[in-house]
Amino acid sequence: MSVSPKFFKWGKNLSTFVKRYSTSCNSHNKLANNAPDLRTMDVSNLLQEELVSQFESTNTKPKIDPEEKTIVLFPGQGSQKVGMVDDLLQYPNVKEIFSVASEILNFDLLRYCQNGPQSELDRTVHCQPAIMVTSLAGIEKLQVVEPKALENCCACAGYSIGEFPALVFSGALSFEDAMKLVSIRSRAMQNASNRIESQMVTAYGSANTKFKLSCEAARDYCQQQLTMDNPICNVSAYLAPNIVTLAGHAPAVNYIKENMNKFGIRKIFPIPVSGAFHTKIMYEALPELKAALKSIHINQPLIQVYSNLSGKVYHDPDEIRESLPRQIINPVQWEQITHKMLTRSNKESMPTIYDVGPGNQLESLLKKCNGKAWRNYIPVKALCK
Repeated sequence: MSVSPKFFKWGKNLSTFVKRYSTSCNSHNKLANNAPDLRTMDVSNLLQEELVSQFESTNTKPKIDPEEKTIVLFPGQGSQKVGMVDDLLQYPNVKEIFSVASEILNFDLLRYCQNGPQSELDRTVHCQPAIMVTSLAGIEKLQVVEPKALENCCACAGYSIGEFPALVFSGALSFEDAMKLVSIRSRAMQNASNRIESQMVTAYGSANTKFKLSCEAARDYCQQQLTMDNPICNVSAYLAPNIVTLAGHAPAVNYIKENMNKFGIRKIFPIPVSGAFHTKIMYEALPELKAALKSIHINQPLIQVYSNLSGKVYHDPDEIRESLPRQIINPVQWEQITHKMLTRSNKESMPTIYDVGPGNQLESLLKKCNGKAWRNYIPVKALCK
């Protein structure tokens, strides 16, 4: 099957419409001899050139009415469930992008999303691409039911694996390149998880909770009582005030579960992932992703994209290239992203926030981080055609 991306533009402000991907399902169909081969063209560059041309022709940068600004959020692992894509297949391009993804991945991604079983969908090698493509399918739905949301989008952010569809949405990465990177990332992280028994949990505390001290005590326990060499246990994500994820070797995380009261931890919930992501347990996955990024073309994002690594807006393609591999061994700065992206004065309008994922993990975090922003939260899965 050959892939012919359909170059897209969106909105009055970024352009006039979104049409992201199309495919030719017949591998024998060839483009006309006198037509450019879209498979060899950089679609994101075409988009940027078109937008620059529009900006220069008016000599002004298009502005978005503050009352109409939107932000798009892309979820991470943990939001997956069998059947999550079923109601999205009716929208344009969704079946095609699943087809393209399956060709790149060398397995039928749509089958896992529709039929599971859940245990297979939860595996990192299946889950990460599933979350990415399902999120972009949510963008296709949003284009149909609420096109203004895309026209007026000023920023986006994705949690962990969600950073990849966010970069596709922003025009920084092509869909195919992002899918190749996610294929490499998911396989490498799955392999790292298979070699070491590890866990990841969400921990709830208070202003007096000592999350970092609990990790230090867990490492000391594993080293002194279990004679483990270099045990790993760390905060792997800052989610919201007094809410973090903890990850590391399984005995270390179990120690925290058994002694949570000592550190002021109120509740702990397991996360349905296969490894201790965003810790040094994933270090062996870093070189392969870093090497793959060297040959990937990255554009300047057309809208603001927030980095999981720094919690700040990406400045340029070089920063994206450097940050994506390091993201998998460092904690996700989601609370910081939420703060920077959504802090407004009382006089400023709060953007409408669209979540394109299949779950509600980002809604609960948003409510805890910024109640004013949460009141403007809309899950795309709940929108009617």
